[in-house]
Amino acid sequence: MTVLILSIRGRHELSRVLQEDIDQIVSNNNIPWEELRDRVVLITGATGAIGTVVIQALAEADSRYKLGLRILAYGRNVERANQLFGNLKPVEFIEHDIRMPLIVNGPVDYILHGAAVTQSVEMVTRPVGVIETALKGTENILALAKEKQTKSMVYLSSMEVYGVTDPDLQYVTEKDLGYINLQSPRSSYPESKRMSENLCNCYFAQYGTPVKVARLSQTFGAGFPSDDSRIFAQFARSSIAGSDIVLHTEGKSRGNYCYISDAIRGLILLLLKGANGETYNIANPEASMTIREMANMVANEVSGGRMSVIVDIPLDIHKRGYAPDATMKLSADKMESLGWKAQYGLAEMYKRMIADWQEGMNAPAI
Repeated sequence: MTVLILSIRGRHELSRVLQEDIDQIVSNNNIPWEELRDRVVLITGATGAIGTVVIQALAEADSRYKLGLRILAYGRNVERANQLFGNLKPVEFIEHDIRMPLIVNGPVDYILHGAAVTQSVEMVTRPVGVIETALKGTENILALAKEKQTKSMVYLSSMEVYGVTDPDLQYVTEKDLGYINLQSPRSSYPESKRMSENLCNCYFAQYGTPVKVARLSQTFGAGFPSDDSRIFAQFARSSIAGSDIVLHTEGKSRGNYCYISDAIRGLILLLLKGANGETYNIANPEASMTIREMANMVANEVSGGRMSVIVDIPLDIHKRGYAPDATMKLSADKMESLGWKAQYGLAEMYKRMIADWQEGMNAPAI
């Protein structure tokens, strides 16, 4: 069995593509980096793909602009944290179960709350745990933000909160929520995200907690681990291996996507310039297509026609935790009003992630 090496290996061992992405984030003049001077930034979900690259970008900004940052990275995977942050200043990793209250000595100026259960299978097999992590974790973080009188907090939500929207809508804005089936255990994820969003807004309304909500589209790119179980990673692994893409559905559901460095630029911008109590889609409207269209694109445009797309629907499909078919195309107008715009299209997202993985595979094991 071939084991793919994780593509993020430490600050001085980033792939060429990932280092380029981080440089682009840190060089962005629309982000008011000076706001972070001598500040403390707390990040949950630190060893997840998004949390990791956020931390590496902030660490690079600290080094480049001499900001005097203190980065508190909260997560549960100590081994992965040592690989990612062991030699990375000014990061302090804290092992913590987000379902438990946080005790932090000193100030906490900014918070990015990204801890969540994101594996679809767990949403079906352990839905209670999914809800507990979302609700207890978000309540604990909001309580900390209130206690510390945090300057700004961003909650990382998901496009799945939209549910099944009106198919006649050309673009889905932040106000266009649709239907979620409450009898389905799979709904534990989007429904708990909805409740967490509401909790954020209630803290803002009742206590003035300066929180913003980021509804992320499907986000991937350089820095994501090569063993990710989600469909975009499966397609990328098929491209590398030159093997056919096998779909377990008809692939009719429309996806909305965003490259990781584009998304992180958006998250940091929201943290520093977003309006309190507001919700923002972070998506690239030009990178929206059905699963089947994306599979064909990977087979033909990314892989040069070396593979085919096969539909093979398994008998146990209901146990696999696939989200209901969606038709929505997300609007990014609200984020773009802050001066943000996605840079990378879907084919380029795949090419950059694959290049990052391949460089990692050729690197010596640590």
